[in-house]
Formats: sequence, C-alpha cells, structure tokens
Amino acid sequence: MTSDPIHIIGGGLAGSEASWQIASAGIPVVLHEMRPVRGTEAHKTDGLAELVCSNSFRSDDAQANAVGLLHAEMRLANSLIMACADANQVPAGGALAVDRDGFSQAVTAKLEAHPLITIEREELGGLPPEAWDQVIVATGPLTAPGLASAIQTETGADALAFFDAIAPIVHYDTIDMNKAWFQSRYDKVGPGGTGKDYINCPMDKDQYYAFVQALIDGGKTEFKDWEGTPYFDGCLPIEVMAERGVETLRHGPMKPMGLTNAHDPLTKAYAVVQLRQDNALGTLYNMVGFQTKLKHAEQVRIFRMIPGLENADFARLGGLHRNTYLNSPTLLDHSLQLKSRPGLRFAGQITGCEGYVESSAIGLLAGRFAAAERQGETPSVPPYTTAFGALLGHITGGHIVSDDEPGKRSFQPMNVNFGLFPPVEAPKTAGKRLRGKDKIVAKRHAITSRAIADCREWLGLPPLPVVEEVAEAAE
Repeated sequence: MTSDPIHIIGGGLAGSEASWQIASAGIPVVLHEMRPVRGTEAHKTDGLAELVCSNSFRSDDAQANAVGLLHAEMRLANSLIMACADANQVPAGGALAVDRDGFSQAVTAKLEAHPLITIEREELGGLPPEAWDQVIVATGPLTAPGLASAIQTETGADALAFFDAIAPIVHYDTIDMNKAWFQSRYDKVGPGGTGKDYINCPMDKDQYYAFVQALIDGGKTEFKDWEGTPYFDGCLPIEVMAERGVETLRHGPMKPMGLTNAHDPLTKAYAVVQLRQDNALGTLYNMVGFQTKLKHAEQVRIFRMIPGLENADFARLGGLHRNTYLNSPTLLDHSLQLKSRPGLRFAGQITGCEGYVESSAIGLLAGRFAAAERQGETPSVPPYTTAFGALLGHITGGHIVSDDEPGKRSFQPMNVNFGLFPPVEAPKTAGKRLRGKDKIVAKRHAITSRAIADCREWLGLPPLPVVEEVAEAAE
C-alpha cells in the first residue's frame, strides 16, 4: 500500500462525497476544483457542493420511495452529503430540502478541516497525468471544454453526449394491458426480438386530436440562456412536431401502420403510441419519440390521456437540456473505472445518473472503490438489490442496446427508481393476493426491506430485526 494521494477532479456533490469517503478510510486526497479560477454558466459561488437548481433532495420516505431509500443507504455509509443536508434542513413536508447556502458552507468547512484533504483551486485542461495512479473525475454536466475534449479523445468521438433528449419512462406494471398490446410493426422480428417487442396504445381520431391540442397548449420549460436550443430533426420535442401540423405525429412516432389491435382486430387505430423495453429486467418501458420540453406536471396530465396510460407511474419524465455524460455501459467497469485506463474513475452526473442524491451516491461508491484499491483490496460492488447497486447497475450495464438507436442514445441518464431493482413478489395478506395500488405498495415495501438488509450486510453492519430495518435506517 502507498501513501500517495487519490486525486479528485471536481468539487461538486459527487467529488465532495468521494473525497470524504476516501479520507475517512485514512487515505490522503487532493481535490481539484476550478472555481473561482474558472466559473461556469450555472454556478454562482466558489463553494463546494453548490446546488445550482432546486434545493430539494426529494422524498425522504425510505419505505415507499426509491430516492428516500437511497438517502437511508447513504446515511448508513457515513455520507457527508446526507449529514450536511440533515443539518441544514428546511421545512418541505415529506421531502428533504436544505438551506442551499448553509449546506454548501457546511460541506466546504468539513472538507477544508479534514487533515487528509487538500483542496487545490485550479483548472485541469486535460486528463490527469499518468503519474496520478488513482483519479476520480467528477466534473458533472458542465465539464470544462478542455477536459471534455480530452475525455472524448480518450474514449472515442461518439462516447460523450453533450445534451439529453430524453423520453418519459413508465413502470410496466402500471400500464393497462387490457387496452394496450404487444406487437412490433408488421410483426417484424428484429435481432433478439420476438415480433412483439413494443407495447402499443391505440387512439381513435377524437382522442388523437384532443391529445395533439393538449401538447400544443401545455406549459413548456424554456431553455436556459447558456444552453442554446439543441433541436435537430431527428430529435424534435413531441410538442414541436405537433405544432407543425395536426397530422404530423401520426405520420411520425405515432403512425398506426403495420399494427393490429389485439383487443379489437377489426377497428383500425387512428394513431398509436409505442413503448419499448428500456431495461434488462423488463420493468421499465420508454415512450418512443416522446422527448419533450413540457413541464413535468403537464407531462403527467397529458400523457395520461393516452389509452392504457391513464394510471401510469413515470420512472422518469422527458426533457431536453445540456448535459455532458459518458456512454458508461460500454466505457466503465462495475467499479466505475475506465476500461481503457485502469485507475481512472468517473463519478456523479457525468456517468449518466440524474439528481443531487444519485450523483452523490455514485461519488460515494467511486470513493470507496478507489480507497479499496489503494489499500490493496478488490473493490466490493454493492448488491443489485440495494439502491446503490440498482443505480450502479443502470450506469454500468442495465440498459437495452437498440438497433435503431445505436451508441450513446441507447443509454440515457436516469434517477433512481424502483424499476431498476430486481423485482419481488408482493406478499400475501391473510393468504390472499393483493391487487392494484395495495400490491404496488406492498412490493415497494418488500424491495426496501430487502435493500436495507442487504446494504447493511455489504457495509459490514449488524443486521436489524426485520420490523426495524427500514425505520431505523431512515432515522
């Protein structure tokens, strides 16, 4: 074992958390943060872990919400980000929201005070020197151009995306299959397919016209001044296509040709919304061609107008925005290490996760993996039954590679959600099977109980009585 430091590039949420985890293991860290030497279009201060958008870490419910479960696992793992969030909490109902200035100041103070952490305020214009044998790049969605270019050179021209065009993703078990059906267009069997690779939701003419009008009238999110408008014809928002003419969508992503309604074969749909399997588990389906700038609440309202999706639960809502991220499943191993350069890891949003908590969690894992290697150990990957493992699995290989959307577009950033976890059977009550919402709630409680137990075991913590597992972890 060597006493050489581990270098971390980027002092955001992921970089701060990685630094803390490594230093807590007794290993020196050099944290390189380019602010204030070079600012970004989004940051306002030179504080570490600055929150540039919302001040919310979302739900803190560890029993029924996937991000709340991730909160609980991070607390079990001695997370700096969660400790500072808890210490700077402001009222937000069931969510964990923070005083953004107090939170950043607390993280900065903790890192500055740690005897094993050195903070260097400098911009690195390229990849770190080979002499740095252990490095974590945690530069987020606003990676400086010089470093982004160097990463692109190292990984390949198509390995780095510079904006997201993401369609909503639906939990499969909330789709009404009494209205929708499985079928590929013209029953075409593609590589690895069956001819029934899409879920199809039909619309008659009146439903279609009402849907198009709702898209046109729906509230939109504007691009930030520094994002520009990255539209191109192969990736237009669904509402922009609707504005080009009422028939545009049914000759584009909603065309009904080659599809026969399995529930009503003699009635031809006027338009069809298709959903395609999005993860290897088959628990998530994305809405094909439905990238959008509609506000989130509007997406839920309007997309639930689609027959079969009236009660849809969305694992992710759509959007278009600037975001630098890697095609991680092809580039990174399961310990977040670049396959082409051992010792160089990536963490946070640049790996293809969304959200403050998710970025912090991936920083936590990268820090632990790097620390293990520095200590001469093999990094221990968290079980995929945990929130840590489910999120890591999505980043490093849980996606579906699509023949018609090759390369980086087959992998897109996502928040943690229950669709990323291995499924469980809903427990029975008094010997009877649960149905509807009761079944969904029971399955989520089973997932979270299993996750906390498995996370405690992975962390080397003693098990808790089953009835106390989630409740104590959330405290």
